[in-house]
Amino acid sequence: MSSDDLEAYEAELELTLLREYRDVCRVFTYVVESERRFYLANEVDRRVVDHGGRPVLEVELTDAWVWDMYRPSRFVPKVTIMTFRDVNIEQLPESELETP
Repeated sequence: MSSDDLEAYEAELELTLLREYRDVCRVFTYVVESERRFYLANEVDRRVVDHGGRPVLEVELTDAWVWDMYRPSRFVPKVTIMTFRDVNIEQLPESELETP
């Protein structure tokens, strides 16, 4: 496989992922972005826990969709994010939840 073939394949995967995102975003309430991934979720629970004297942010997502073009299944029932870094959690506006 040449590098051009690989680039075309990855471009097609990204386009497929974008189309899937546009189709599924209407059924989710929250957008969650960590330093590693981007998620859609219907429930978000966050808490700060002590990890060896250092605070760690623990974010639990229920009924989630993961932005990852290499996963065979992007829908997951539960995700736990544990990080020392920022996590951005936004509630989707009603206009994005409506069917076009």
